[in-house]
Amino acid sequence: MTALAPVSLDELNSRAALLDRVDRKYVVPAERLPELLEWLPEGTAALEIAGRRQFAYQTCYHDTWDLLTYRLATQRRRRRFKVRTRTYADQSSWLEVKASAGRGRTVKERVEADGLLPWWVGQTLAAAGFTMAPQDWRPCLMAAFDRSTLLLPAACGVGPARVTVDANLRWSLPGGCWREADIAVVETKSPNAPTAFDHALWGLGLRPERFSKYATALAWLRPELPSNRWRRGLARHLAVAG
Repeated sequence: MTALAPVSLDELNSRAALLDRVDRKYVVPAERLPELLEWLPEGTAALEIAGRRQFAYQTCYHDTWDLLTYRLATQRRRRRFKVRTRTYADQSSWLEVKASAGRGRTVKERVEADGLLPWWVGQTLAAAGFTMAPQDWRPCLMAAFDRSTLLLPAACGVGPARVTVDANLRWSLPGGCWREADIAVVETKSPNAPTAFDHALWGLGLRPERFSKYATALAWLRPELPSNRWRRGLARHLAVAG
């Protein structure tokens, strides 16, 4: 990625904020990354801040005592959501609600905050049409990874899009030991249609997968939980990890 032109965070956000988008995830062995990134379209740029292009992210996922958000995802509910606090590349911390709006669309609302704001989460969920707005959120899973973010140029009727590459993934339960996996998660984020990079990955035999850095990892660390939806990802990527 060092050969790619740089793009600033402000320019990335102005050209492709994509808070309402379609996400497509590809989970690959970490050693395949150099091969895959050779297929990025011409004109791709890499987020660069203070001379760096890879950044450590820290995420805390919040759920209810009965794991409502996990259950919604595992039961394949069309409308579901997750709540998390995350520290980003510029060291800003945000509280975020990511909601699945149906037809594969993801809508993200966020507010800059160092911790959980139950009233804001409740208001955000209510505004998104979720009648249940629980208040008993609690930390459920910690995740950490190193992320590179790429800006894809507009092409073939698809506007500017993002690609995130997450490597060195590791997870822990609150107060528990960290476990890690030698995999990378490559995710395209586009306004709607697949990007040129998606088509390139398909040509290499890769297809989008159901792999949630929250739900799949929580099922891995807590094997007593129902996990049918995540079984393939667990078997392929996490069964012998850690």
